[in-house]
Amino acid sequence: MRDLLPATVAVAVAGPDDWTGELLPAEQACLGERAVQTRRRDFTAGRACARRALTDLGLPPTAVPSAADRAPVWPAGVVGTITHTTGYCAAAAAYTTDIRSVGIDAEQHREVSPGVRRLVLLPEEEATCARLPSGTFWPVVLFSAKETVYKVWYPVVRSWLDFQDARLELDPDAGTFTARIAPARVDAAAVDDPPTSISGQFVIADGLVRTAAVLSLR
Repeated sequence: MRDLLPATVAVAVAGPDDWTGELLPAEQACLGERAVQTRRRDFTAGRACARRALTDLGLPPTAVPSAADRAPVWPAGVVGTITHTTGYCAAAAAYTTDIRSVGIDAEQHREVSPGVRRLVLLPEEEATCARLPSGTFWPVVLFSAKETVYKVWYPVVRSWLDFQDARLELDPDAGTFTARIAPARVDAAAVDDPPTSISGQFVIADGLVRTAAVLSLR
């Protein structure tokens, strides 16, 4: 993820030991004792990465618990994001004096089911995928980008953003995307200056699609 984000954002990617490491008490309380092994491994690696990103910002070791909606709770003055997929986990964090919000996502580079395509893609995005170069599973690139867009949007606006509330435009040569947020969602936002578009970058390598975006200060 380091290659997709500005230098003001601290990034940590999970190593082999992070998936089975120790959680801090506040984090363990959020996970609970009945979590299945996959959930426990993902949560543990995510928190290890989150704490390391905070340390890279110069903060002391700090717990990153979960809110009621399961979103990470970052220290005051910090924005951050976590992603995990099979065999990969990363976290990113930055000071609110540098950026407004940050999002990252990682997915396996493979075809998505027809049901997921219908859920995620707008008709014009389906048409775009059909025109893009072969050899890449473009629907999963759009899926990952929309996950990243949601992670940028939600901490700022604190409201739901459906997959089809963001219309994506991809530049496959530059490895960039821009999401145009549906006007109805922007108009309904209960905050000043809600984002109307969110731009980011993507990379496809080593069997993964990775996407990232930041929302700059205005």
